[in-house]
Amino acid sequence: MPTIKDIVVRKPTAAQMAEAKTWPIWEHAAETFEWYYTQKEKCLILEGLVSVRSMDGKESVSFGAGDWVEFPNDLECVWDIKEAVRKHYNFE
Repeated sequence: MPTIKDIVVRKPTAAQMAEAKTWPIWEHAAETFEWYYTQKEKCLILEGLVSVRSMDGKESVSFGAGDWVEFPNDLECVWDIKEAVRKHYNFE
């Protein structure tokens, strides 16, 4: 079972930025909710500030505008959107 430590957060390459622009956009207001990944997701954060934590709250990772984020398949987590988020996303 993947953990929060398996989430990749980094700055995107130019090629990744170009690819992400062809993906759909997802937007969400500030809120906290549980999420279960049934596929791997790659996303480019355009706006906002988010913290994703483990279900037990012991591990977390934060990211925001300009970050490239990859979530592993089968991850169970809690999203805490601190500032409304807007992102390009792709599920594999």
